[in-house]
Order: sequence, then C-alpha cells, then structure tokens
Amino acid sequence: MAGQVEGKVALVTGGASGIGQAIAELLAAEGCRVVVTDVDELRGPQVVAGINKARGEALFLHQDVTSEQRWAEVAGEIERRFGRLDVLVSNAGIGIGAFSVVDMSLADWRRQTAINLDGVFLSVKYSLPLMRKSGAGSIILMSSLAGLRGSATLAGYSATKGGVRLFAKSVAMECASAGDGIRVNSVHPGIIDTPIWGKIPAGGTASGQNAPIDCEELAKLAAPLGRAGKAREIAQGVLYLASDASSYVTGSELVIDGGMFAGAAPPRRPS
Repeated sequence: MAGQVEGKVALVTGGASGIGQAIAELLAAEGCRVVVTDVDELRGPQVVAGINKARGEALFLHQDVTSEQRWAEVAGEIERRFGRLDVLVSNAGIGIGAFSVVDMSLADWRRQTAINLDGVFLSVKYSLPLMRKSGAGSIILMSSLAGLRGSATLAGYSATKGGVRLFAKSVAMECASAGDGIRVNSVHPGIIDTPIWGKIPAGGTASGQNAPIDCEELAKLAAPLGRAGKAREIAQGVLYLASDASSYVTGSELVIDGGMFAGAAPPRRPS
C-alpha cells in the first residue's frame, strides 16, 4: 500500500546513513516530506539529493543533537517551511564499547549519554510544541535490544538505550493525559547491518583488539533467524508507527531483532 504517510512532515535525526537513511528514504517514498538532520555534512545532502531525485521531498539541516540552541533553530526552520510536524524519528546515536566499565572513561560515558539520551530529550522537548499545534503526531524513539537487556562490553550504551525506553513510556503517558493526540513509542533493533558496527572495537580496549565487529557472523550465532537484519527492515517498523495504521499504539516497544529477545533457539540445521 503506497502513500501510507501521504502529506505528513517528518523529522529524522541521524539520517545521513544506516537506519536513519533507510527511514528517511522509506518515509519519503510513502509520501512524507522529510527533514533529515545529521552532523555529516557530506552524506546528509547526498541522501536528500537521492530522495528528491526519486521524486520525494526532503531537506537537509546540519545538526548536533546535543546543542539546545540548534534544536531551537531546527524547530523554527521546520515551522517556517512547513508550518507543522507530524512525525519525529529520534534516531541519532552512537555506540562506545569497553571491555569493562572500569576501562570506560568518564568522557566517553558523558559523550554517549549526551548524544543518546540528552539528544533524545531535546528532540521531544522541541518537537512536541509543533505537533500540538497540528493536534496529533507520532514520536518514535530509537532504542535498542541493548535497552531491554544487559550486554557485556556495552554497559554505557545499554544504560542510555534503557533510558530511552522508559522516557518514551513516560512521555506517552504525559501526552495521553494531555489528550493532545500524540503517540510515543520506542523501537528496539537487534543486530542490524549498519556502519555503527565498524565503530565498536571487538573486545574493547582492555583486550587489545581493535578490529571492528563482524555483525553478520555475530548474528549467525546470536539471532534465532540466523542473520543480521537490514536497515530497511527497521524502517518498515518505523513506517508502521508513523502511519495511521498504528493509531491505537502508544507507550509500546517494537522489537525488531530476529528473535533474540524471545529466547534461545536450537542450532539451525544446514539447508
């Protein structure tokens, strides 16, 4: 079914690559006018150019999601250009691994928290007023499977993503109490084939290993479906939450992880 978000305006943070790019492209293909923000001033405009070439409508704005001043500017620009905001996808995030919490620096802890948690808080703070002017909206906060369960070497990351999960539920209850027509949900990807894996050292600094993690090999061992997910598979879930098809869904967690959170499956038989 085409045009599932026809006429809506969406903001996608961290939209220059990976899951964010896939979300921006799919929302645009389904009729949304998309504002893509990112710190990557090279890839961001390229993503937007690709959307526009495919007859979508997109705009790129450079943004550091930890800057409150920039959030005020981005919200103001969206209001000036479109006069409304219907969908927020707060996707920007980073992952910093450490062999042990003892080895994680306070600077890394704070940087990860600033982007993954403060940035999400600011996204909601500055998007809600725009949505309330329209009388409805969908806020989609990107968490992780690591926000539902602990993960060795990713304690800091899990802390931020667990915070996103409960922040989403709390804001969902706030909006429900206000009767403002805004729904808030979190998305929890598992092992997804995106560039973030190349930035997380295998084993952390204490092991002396700096080679990037092979997400496909990891998924073969960890995911019951036996493979890593694709960014577009996460985007399909976001599209559902952004569309009116999910009009009775709020305060919920959409887990897209190939079965990892459900439990352990017997070893896969060779086909």
